[in-house]
Amino acid sequence: MSAAPLARRASLGRRLGSSLYDLLLNVAIAMVATLPFIVLAGDATGGWKRHALQLWDIAWIGAYYVWFWTHGGQTLPMQTWRIRIVRAADGGPVNTGRAIHRYVLAVLGFVALGLGFAWALVDRERQFLHDRLAGTAIVDAR
Repeated sequence: MSAAPLARRASLGRRLGSSLYDLLLNVAIAMVATLPFIVLAGDATGGWKRHALQLWDIAWIGAYYVWFWTHGGQTLPMQTWRIRIVRAADGGPVNTGRAIHRYVLAVLGFVALGLGFAWALVDRERQFLHDRLAGTAIVDAR
């Protein structure tokens, strides 16, 4: 079955462009989220506090993605690039559980030297690995 029967898949270039734009927002979110952590926990440049801060930032960035994916299917960069995330099976909206699943898989694919994103180069439908495994697809929203 086609991933999104009523919509055309977004091109790999547009998805990567949106991802790069999202990366800039991720840096901004991490900077804003770090401030209250540092105020409460103090220096977090080493030890357990460093790891706690990293998990804190990953959680805040995840909240950003899950919120936007479940409320309209588009992050701010996805709106700019006119792409949308949908369920692969029927093109419907993504629920919270699927959005969290996709985010965790995307983080793992990024941490694994970007192999989850590079997967699109060999995938028959040019999907990222986290989309393939989470049952989602990124489609043209025009």
